Amino acid sequence: MKKNYTYYNSLKNGFYSLMEGLGLTFQHFRAAYQKRKPIGIENKDYFLQDTGIVTTEYPYETIPVPDNGRYRLHNEIDDCIVCDLCAKICPVNCIDIVPIKSPEEIGKTSDGTTKRIYAATFDIDMAKCCYCGLCTTVCPTECLTMTKTFDYSEYKVQNMNYHFTDLSPEQAEEKKKIFMEFEIEKQRLKTEATKKMTEIVNSESTTEEKAGEKKPAFKPVIKIASKNTEQKNELKENSSDENTSIPKPKPVFKPIIKPPTKKDDQDS
Repeated sequence: MKKNYTYYNSLKNGFYSLMEGLGLTFQHFRAAYQKRKPIGIENKDYFLQDTGIVTTEYPYETIPVPDNGRYRLHNEIDDCIVCDLCAKICPVNCIDIVPIKSPEEIGKTSDGTTKRIYAATFDIDMAKCCYCGLCTTVCPTECLTMTKTFDYSEYKVQNMNYHFTDLSPEQAEEKKKIFMEFEIEKQRLKTEATKKMTEIVNSESTTEEKAGEKKPAFKPVIKIASKNTEQKNELKENSSDENTSIPKPKPVFKPIIKPPTKKDDQDS
């Protein structure tokens, strides 16, 4: 039997469908009266919160970040020995380092490593960083780490470049001058030492030339035996010959064959 699709029936069906939709909407409003707590996904009750307002009022409310989150880089400059390994291994060249050598020991890091190089500039451009973590793995003192800070957006890209140096530009210039003076003094001492060595060698050569002494050639001395010594040697040889007995030869073995007697012939 076909339904009677009249004007009033269609109005009634539309009203019923509208009331069902409004009832579902009011149910969501009632369930969302209490707001969800901003808890992290590692919490046991995270998936049990299936009702309530999901949106958090950032930045006043934030969802907790896991402890092993790897986001913005940070360098502890007091433990940095400016080895330049992080800048060499970076695939996008986001780390810029300008080292200044020191003529003496600066200090020690937390793990006991000696520091001999200043960091005039140690800049990390996080706008270029690809978050691979290679720079943190090669760091020998573990001063370069990836932190949990993920909300560091800026209006200008230039503000994404972070500076970690502990020297001002004036201090950096002063350290450069000190090291240059040290290198000049070192080179001067080296040249003076070479001059002294050449003077010593030249003085030794001139003294030998003035003396004109030559090393005597080696000539073996052959002594001629006198008559008395010859007679003594002859007497020694004769006495030695008398004392030494000549060994006698061993006798040759010869078998003795006896001829047969008469008795033996008669018996046979």
